[in-house]
Amino acid sequence: MSVQIVLAIAVFVAAYVFIATEKLPRVLVALGGAALMVLIGATDDAAVFFSEETGIDWNVVFLLLGMMIIVGILRQTGLFEYLAIGSAKLAKGRPFRIMVMLIVITAVLSAFLDNVTTILLVAPVSLLVAGRLGKSPVPFLLAEVFASNIGGTATLIGDPPNLIIGSRGDIGFNDFITELAPIIVVLIAVLIGLCRVLFRSTFAYDAARAERVMALDEREAIRDRGLLVKSLVVVGLVLVGFVTSTLTGLAPAIVALLGAGLLVLLARLEPKRVFGDVEWETLLFFAGLFVMVGSLVNLGVIETIGQAAKGTVGENYFGASAVLLFGSALFSGIVDNIPFVATLAPLTNDIVQSGGADARPLWWALALGADLGGNLTAVGASANVVMIGIAKRNGHHISFWEFTKYGIVVTAVTVGLCFPYIWLRYFL
Repeated sequence: MSVQIVLAIAVFVAAYVFIATEKLPRVLVALGGAALMVLIGATDDAAVFFSEETGIDWNVVFLLLGMMIIVGILRQTGLFEYLAIGSAKLAKGRPFRIMVMLIVITAVLSAFLDNVTTILLVAPVSLLVAGRLGKSPVPFLLAEVFASNIGGTATLIGDPPNLIIGSRGDIGFNDFITELAPIIVVLIAVLIGLCRVLFRSTFAYDAARAERVMALDEREAIRDRGLLVKSLVVVGLVLVGFVTSTLTGLAPAIVALLGAGLLVLLARLEPKRVFGDVEWETLLFFAGLFVMVGSLVNLGVIETIGQAAKGTVGENYFGASAVLLFGSALFSGIVDNIPFVATLAPLTNDIVQSGGADARPLWWALALGADLGGNLTAVGASANVVMIGIAKRNGHHISFWEFTKYGIVVTAVTVGLCFPYIWLRYFL
């Protein structure tokens, strides 16, 4: 092992420790770690800015930027207050019913939208609902991000790693729904049960607050009906663009930026009101994280691990599926699952090509492990980072360990249930 590889691993581990312990601001750690990777020669400017495999994933960054602008403008119409009051009234002011509603809505939306986009749309509603009920929004936000990562696993477009798997494995939209949607429905039901236990202290019913919520008129929350109509039209166009992206060839990031530009043009607001809600720290954190992980990919560290696993399993495809399922879940909880899957997909494709139909379940093991493993830690999936940024911006700090202590339970249970599913469906 070269000195360069040792230094790169040391930088990554040190950065991860600082992020986990929160001794320094995470954006400072991510950018500092990225700078060190450049200085030790683990990556360079060409790889950082122009490489799809080892550089900054501009699709993720600009998708986030576009949706943050859209959601920021939409927030000024009063729509989120309207939805918050309406959902609280529909649930009769009972916190657990509200959480169940938000989990189901988030999971369904995440199956057809990028899970980051879903969090950007749903989180503001949760903050307002919790405020009305006098509850901490943290349990609601955590439940939603878990639901987004689980729900996004069900379809080709629901989670970025699935797009990579679909492209490498020549797997279509209907294939994902047929193979993964059944277990995802079960896992969402399991998540609801887990949340009932994990966040039980949140569900105390306050009759007085519930009565005050029921007395509110949600229609009074709308502050600018004209802007609301314009915003909803643009959001509708963006959603159609997301769903039809495989037909039009427009990447989700381009769709989001086009939608943001159109809405800015229609809204005619001051720049401060347009860009005030953009989570700039979150975007920079992603950039730094992509550079650090990309450096490990560039040096072949992740590929070496994958090759070792490939040599171990041989033609034992059930064993290979188990390795991919649990290994992907673990590593995707430590590094972002997008570059991880980008590295593992070629190796998986080699095994599937040589093994034929018998080896095809490896794709589903990789998808389930990488997508569900994103719930393991605060940096396991893009949606996690965005949700924590939104919470912090609204005065609710969610530490790395607070997220992880719940994420470990959710990940262990959901990934654990996928193991018998793969065995029963493909190998029994």
